[in-house]
Amino acid sequence: MTTDRIVRIMAGLMILLTLILAHLTHQIDLSHPSWLWLTAFVGLNLFQSGITRFCPMDSILAKLGVRRAQ
Repeated sequence: MTTDRIVRIMAGLMILLTLILAHLTHQIDLSHPSWLWLTAFVGLNLFQSGITRFCPMDSILAKLGVRRAQ
């Protein structure tokens, strides 16, 4: 496993963990639709891309002609 993948996994995990902790301490309410669901989606996507090596944004940018990092 490379450092890039570990960083993605840890970043996604930290985003999801802080959302869960904020919800459990009643600082935010995730039971109602809000912009925080976008944050949860980004965190989950970061986490899964670290594990599966598939990132939807990477695929979209590649189809638009953006060069990939070497």
